[in-house]
Amino acid sequence: MTTKKLKWGIMGCAGIAKRAVIPGLHLSELSEVSAIASRDEENAKRTAEELNIPTAYGSYEALLADDAIDVIYIPLPNHLHREWAIRAAEAGKHILCEKPLALTEKEAAEMAEAAAKAGVLLSEAFMYRYHPRYAMIKNIIDEGQIGEVRGIRSAFTFNNAGHKENVRYRKEWGGGSLYDVGCYPINAARLLLGKEPEAVTVQAMFSEQHDHVDMMASGLIEFGGSVSLTFDCGMWAAFRNPLEVLGDEGVIEVPSAFVTGEPGSGNFFVSAKGERKEIVVPHVNAYTEQADQMANAINGEQTILYGAEDALANMRVIDACLASAHSRSRITL
Repeated sequence: MTTKKLKWGIMGCAGIAKRAVIPGLHLSELSEVSAIASRDEENAKRTAEELNIPTAYGSYEALLADDAIDVIYIPLPNHLHREWAIRAAEAGKHILCEKPLALTEKEAAEMAEAAAKAGVLLSEAFMYRYHPRYAMIKNIIDEGQIGEVRGIRSAFTFNNAGHKENVRYRKEWGGGSLYDVGCYPINAARLLLGKEPEAVTVQAMFSEQHDHVDMMASGLIEFGGSVSLTFDCGMWAAFRNPLEVLGDEGVIEVPSAFVTGEPGSGNFFVSAKGERKEIVVPHVNAYTEQADQMANAINGEQTILYGAEDALANMRVIDACLASAHSRSRITL
């Protein structure tokens, strides 16, 4: 079987697209970046020239009208995800949309419905989970190497608070740390435990200086079997992104759980039976792996690993986390 090389269109010139996703696509043997669009045509042309993209468009509509494009990648501000994912689906394009998929589960459901109606795939761009170490970690857990799982701890923080013009600090645009980075520990716990939460409790710091978005949040996510995720996230704190899975007989430590840009950054540690071992993981580009999996799914060579239903489930938890943070109460799911 000859695998079709997918042609990607990039909707917007966001930093994540330029520094990570487009370079990852360029490394893929199953995909190629054919076009990029911006509402500022000169910006699109500059970015296309910088990143070796053949075609630049001065509107998102023009990109969707390009019959050669198979997949649209959407890195737009969060409040624009719903509109442009639906319009991409109606144009017959498969969609990889940045996290969070939408502002609410309801919006995400509308996006999923549009994709299903059009017969296209919709996936949320959590690149970390395509890195091979997560399959390795899941296997270690499932084999019982650390015994019964008692809990997961994780965090994702960084400090960008001085850049108050950043879209992360626009409440109506879907700003805030839960949307931006808290979604990662939540997603990872769901992935590793293989089940959905039952309740959440979140405390947050809402900043008047940053349009009242949550600049920090700490939470407890309750799963069945008396297992929970404890996490914190923030955009006004030192950078860190660890994850720890605690079992009754051992522990898995992932020092850099979501960022693997440097060789060796994907390695993790397993402590069990009195021994702590470093697990060396091949250095791969998670963005390339993400693109390859989507290409294989679109070409019918494998089932999509993380489709719209997974994104809906993650949005359901984020909705509850935000409700809990605002009401200072425990929310059941």
